[in-house]
Amino acid sequence: MDEKLSRVDPKLLELLVCPLTRGRLAYDRENNELVSEKARLAYPIRDGIPIMLVSEARKIDA
Repeated sequence: MDEKLSRVDPKLLELLVCPLTRGRLAYDRENNELVSEKARLAYPIRDGIPIMLVSEARKIDA
């Protein structure tokens, strides 16, 4: 994968929030996901684009 596509612009991360909780997101570089701890969901990043749909998010186990 192209290194540029796997990075998230910090300014974009500041603007994005979880669509379910409106809470902050953390970038998980290893899994290339944006994580909402409050919702226990991880939103995938595909081709450098965050997919901010609850239906596309992965549930995080406790």
